[in-house]
Amino acid sequence: MSDVRVLGNAVERGDEVLTEEALRFLGGLHDAFAATRDTLLEARTQRRDEAKRTGRLDFLPETKQVRESEWQVAEAPAALRDRRVEITGPTDRKMTINALNSGAKVWLADFEDANTPHWANVVSGHVNLSDAIRETIELDANGKHYALRDDVEHATIVVRPRGWHLDERNIEVDGRAAVGALVDFGLYFFHNAKELLNRGRGPYFYLPKMESHLEARLWNDVFTHAEKTLGVEHGTIRATVLIETIPAAFEMEEILYELREHASGLNAGRWDYLFSIIKYFRDAGERFVLPDRNSVTMTAPFMRAYTELLVRTCHKRGAFAIGGMAAFIPSKDPEVSEKAMAKVHDDKAREARDGFDGSWVAHPGMVGLCEEEFDKVLGDRPNQLDRLREDVSVTAEELLDIAATEGSATMAGLRGAVDVGVRYLASWLSGNGAAAIHNLMEDAATAEISRSQVWQWIKNGVTLDSGETVTEELVRSVLADVRSELSDVVDADTLAQAVELFEEVALAEQFADFLTLPAYERIK
Repeated sequence: MSDVRVLGNAVERGDEVLTEEALRFLGGLHDAFAATRDTLLEARTQRRDEAKRTGRLDFLPETKQVRESEWQVAEAPAALRDRRVEITGPTDRKMTINALNSGAKVWLADFEDANTPHWANVVSGHVNLSDAIRETIELDANGKHYALRDDVEHATIVVRPRGWHLDERNIEVDGRAAVGALVDFGLYFFHNAKELLNRGRGPYFYLPKMESHLEARLWNDVFTHAEKTLGVEHGTIRATVLIETIPAAFEMEEILYELREHASGLNAGRWDYLFSIIKYFRDAGERFVLPDRNSVTMTAPFMRAYTELLVRTCHKRGAFAIGGMAAFIPSKDPEVSEKAMAKVHDDKAREARDGFDGSWVAHPGMVGLCEEEFDKVLGDRPNQLDRLREDVSVTAEELLDIAATEGSATMAGLRGAVDVGVRYLASWLSGNGAAAIHNLMEDAATAEISRSQVWQWIKNGVTLDSGETVTEELVRSVLADVRSELSDVVDADTLAQAVELFEEVALAEQFADFLTLPAYERIK
């Protein structure tokens, strides 16, 4: 058995989470699966290098039989059959209570992009989930008392562990940093699986940032091992996969197939999807250069191809299709709210008409709006799995038709990317991964799009609407302006670190796969 050591500082009630038995369970997961994780991460690099060389991706010829044969994922448990509104957010105590009380059908309890891997966040998140499942969670803060309400049905908890690429340095297994995904999954499953089953729910998960069906196979093997180890019936775990990387878009059916005994659905993780496209084809020529982030809507041809293929794939296989994020936060400015709400209504109405079974919101105040649009289409039905979308047929060329995207690169877009990127990184470094910025609830995907787009514009010598070419010197000038503008609202040391980090990941010669990797090195 592996030697598992906790290196992180003591966290309140951490001894309830980091028990000897739980650490032994984590050790077993690492013994069985950590080496495979390492191999699959190496395979990502090899595949990206091939895409750079050819300038394309395609559906895999070796898995054609999976795409053409007859099979279905396991039938959904009762708690996951109606998912018309899902709220997302980190696992801090206030968010946990508010999300469960929100009226949403599902809460995505996030250890990934809406969280930060500060050790206290990781450990206290598991404490909060444990209390929430047992309905003992309460909080007194700022003169207010927060508790679970008796007059609403509490959202079903679906936990999102960290992606395969992230480590947990506060736990060592045989002298190496633990795998963050295995820590998040393992602690939650070990402490709560049987309690959830006793309460008519189950251990449900959202799986982020996968790039291949082989990574899905690894997760399936992890689930099978965990169920067997704890004596839980096979297939009890259910997982929804975020299709938020461009290579995964070419393997949707294969991903569901690998997880078919544990699969619940796929989600259109659209902001990370944009980041992935930029990252994957960042140096593959002008045809992959995107305009300003705000001008890339879900009606862009390549985004329509992606979402329609997702719905078609899910319903063909009996899995749920979950739509993208509505990040808007209700504003006190009536004009701002009216315009933003109209856009969200249109977005959710389009998703419901397209066949999605539900969608995401980031704020409790948006639950009713999303529910309203899906109610119009669903009525009393829990979902629309019967809409097979057999009219949809998507080619590799359509998924990669970035050049057809309307919009341009502007100075306002560059300034916006730098501003939002720095603001978010300042929040992240302070321990808050869900940051309210300009009336939007932003997570790590926002900063990833911002810095990767700046990197891509520089490398491709993009000309802005102002006539200026995007260069390192221009970006540094904008960074200086942003730093000056934020000097009165962000702590000086944190702001300095955020500016330095943004400059590092946006201007470096070698592109960092994830900005959270160098960012993690900067937190204590």
